[in-house]
Amino acid sequence: MNTPTPPLADALAQAELLYERSTLESVIADMGRKIDAALDGERAVFLPVMNGALIFAGQLALAIRTDLEFDYVHATRYRGATSGSDLHWLREPAVSLVDRVVLLVDDILDEGHTLKAVREDCYRRGAKRVLIASLCTKRHDRLVDGIASDFNGVELPDRYVFGYGLDYYEQGRNLPAIYALKGDAGE
Repeated sequence: MNTPTPPLADALAQAELLYERSTLESVIADMGRKIDAALDGERAVFLPVMNGALIFAGQLALAIRTDLEFDYVHATRYRGATSGSDLHWLREPAVSLVDRVVLLVDDILDEGHTLKAVREDCYRRGAKRVLIASLCTKRHDRLVDGIASDFNGVELPDRYVFGYGLDYYEQGRNLPAIYALKGDAGE
């Protein structure tokens, strides 16, 4: 039997606003400038991890002046839940990554299992360099070994967060800010 989805309105009523849209837009613009400098004119494959990266990736792509080739992957550990499990591939990249720089884009670097698996897959497909851009990173000590963002927007407390691409039971991705549930001690 399916458990009913908790209403987003209830979560918002108990949430703390962490970052407003204007702050996030400024952070993303700055990330774009830093990525341009790192790419140094080299055309990269822009590879967002769906669904969470959609909002951030669109804004980040517009902030990058270097020419990009676009593709996406869909890999998840959450599948609508608030805690992760095994990695599930829903779509692999269609563009050849052989001898390419890949800009892997995701909404959040939490523990890093998903990003690490996707990055390793990019290298398995022949990428010469994989750069990771994340809108946010959680502050905690559970990050898997060997993973970090090359470009990170904001840091978040170790609480359940949603909005701006991050979901609350597959709801609220389109909220124009990032919120955290009050009193939550992680996912």
